[in-house]
Amino acid sequence: MITLYALITGYILDLIFGDPSWLPHPVRWIGSLIAGGDKYLHRISCRTDRSQYWCGVLLTAFIVTITFLVPLGLLYLLKSISPLLGFIVEALMCYQILATKSLKAESMKVYDALQKNDIMEARYQLSWIVGRDTENLNSSQVAKGAVETVAENLSDGVIAPMIFILVGGAPLGFLYKAVNTLDSMIGYKNDKYLYFGRFAAKLDDVVNYLPARISAYLMLLAVFLTRYDFKNALRIYRRDRHNHTSPNSAHTEAVCAGALNIQLAGSNSYFGKLVVKPTIGDPIREIEAEDIRRANKLMVATSLVGLILGSAVRALIVQFG
Repeated sequence: MITLYALITGYILDLIFGDPSWLPHPVRWIGSLIAGGDKYLHRISCRTDRSQYWCGVLLTAFIVTITFLVPLGLLYLLKSISPLLGFIVEALMCYQILATKSLKAESMKVYDALQKNDIMEARYQLSWIVGRDTENLNSSQVAKGAVETVAENLSDGVIAPMIFILVGGAPLGFLYKAVNTLDSMIGYKNDKYLYFGRFAAKLDDVVNYLPARISAYLMLLAVFLTRYDFKNALRIYRRDRHNHTSPNSAHTEAVCAGALNIQLAGSNSYFGKLVVKPTIGDPIREIEAEDIRRANKLMVATSLVGLILGSAVRALIVQFG
């Protein structure tokens, strides 16, 4: 039950404080470790596609192992000294693993700029949270990018780490964040990472398979509770949940698009090149800045539903398991 209380405390801390820039963050350390390993291993793996692949496997295995064992060992030591001390540290770990407040805060910077009719600032703020080219987007397209970010990252930024914490505490939560960070840094299908990052990308697909679908069902429940369009959300989810190159990314986007009666995804420009993608949802109305607020309301509601139901399940398992 200590882990459950730590998760609840960490969730509350995240909602209040988010991710202040002055606070050292373990995920940034993980990113630095990945970057260093990437730089070193690329020097010795560039001869063949096979060597690149296995060096990528080696890097992924090392990062995932170290980010699991370090917090596991630290918590074991602290809890043996004092259960209270162990609880405090695990709660702080859970706080840094979750990203509910930061996801909302970053997307709301786009909303604030759009409310001021400052399209240049809105494009700039959006460029920090999406990979597409933003310099030629209109206000509706900018709002769409922010909504997509909130909807897609609900799973890997909030619900998925919450699930892993519920299963295996903060150490397993950090393991998930390591996999997610590896995918975001080396899981690209370009000349540099096509083989080197392939294992990390596939591993990310595997660990997110169930969380993405659980997130979608939790979001559907949140849609019902927040009185958005539940019927359309369910319809669009059933129809469009596979409209993405990733096996996991479209699930929460489909629910969000249906709930708000908007169309997400579709073709976008990346590094000056148009990438054709299927759409998610129906263009019942044009996307507006207010949809960013609506998406965030839905995201926070989903996180609360996930915390309550997940905590109830873990409590029952501890009580009767």
